[in-house]
Amino acid sequence: MKALRYHGARDIRHEPMDDPVLESDRDAIIRMDSCSICGSDLHIYHGHGFSEDIGFCVGHEAVGEVVEVGRAVSRVKVGDKVMVPAAVGCGACRSCLAGNVLNCAFGQGSCYGLSARLQGVQAEAFRVPAADMNAVPIPEGVSGDQALMMTDALATAWFGARNADIRPGSAVAVIGLGPIGLMAVDSAFVMGAHVVYAIDPIAERRALAAEAGAIALHPDAALETIREATKGHKLDCVVEVVGSDATVDLALRLVARRGTVSVIGVQQSRRYAFPLERAFAAGLTFRIGTCSVPEELPALFPLVQSGRLRPERYISHRMPLSQGSEAYRLFDSREAGALKMVLAPD
Repeated sequence: MKALRYHGARDIRHEPMDDPVLESDRDAIIRMDSCSICGSDLHIYHGHGFSEDIGFCVGHEAVGEVVEVGRAVSRVKVGDKVMVPAAVGCGACRSCLAGNVLNCAFGQGSCYGLSARLQGVQAEAFRVPAADMNAVPIPEGVSGDQALMMTDALATAWFGARNADIRPGSAVAVIGLGPIGLMAVDSAFVMGAHVVYAIDPIAERRALAAEAGAIALHPDAALETIREATKGHKLDCVVEVVGSDATVDLALRLVARRGTVSVIGVQQSRRYAFPLERAFAAGLTFRIGTCSVPEELPALFPLVQSGRLRPERYISHRMPLSQGSEAYRLFDSREAGALKMVLAPD
């Protein structure tokens, strides 16, 4: 088969790879229908990944068809269309059974495509361990594109908004308007936000947020504009979706006393000068972390089926898997309106 494989910074190659095989009676093999590039894949693309491995298949967002299952698999069968949540668990421990795969007691693996330990899904086919946990049948009323967006992006956006304690009437900011940030804007409105300030330096992305009903701001103008608009009270909830020290700083400066900051931007800084005294005096709530996708799906399926959330509208490009290297380049450069890149087998 062919797959996208990492060979160093900015070196993703479409090349042959061994076909996946069942390694356990609990595994399944999925033939990929479509996959997508996530902002966190760029950490690997830039050479700042999560291991020193070379030659592994990248990617962690995919939907496809089950083509083989182990003898112990009961939730899915050959021919089923499934989505594959990015986070991976053993499916048997107490945390996994509660849907919280990130706290898997047996360390099955946090995510596909971070290293050779668990190959990624940007391939013509891939293995899903513990398939009864990690392969989710796509329900009626959910398209393949919608399911693909739910494997990570929409679930993470919803998680980030939920962690920000957004309630009816809340004043909210979302910092960073990539696909997850834009979906966080949508999620905030579904949760009842009265006003959402959408902050990003890219004009095209601000325009998309404005179409969704947000007040779109350049980062340089955000603090002063929001101070004036709120008469100095600032905001109840802030969702940070970038992962830099500067955007976390901005989030903490925008949030009101007794407010909540939710950080879902992927962090690789080992140290950060957190303003403990100011946060303590203001009684802030600060939450940081990544999303356990299965926990969010029960809330998201009906919202997508009803049309209240339409994550597929943020797909900007569709390209064959063989053009994966170019897709990564476009996504990284943000050229040609690149937002959510979807790849499919040639």
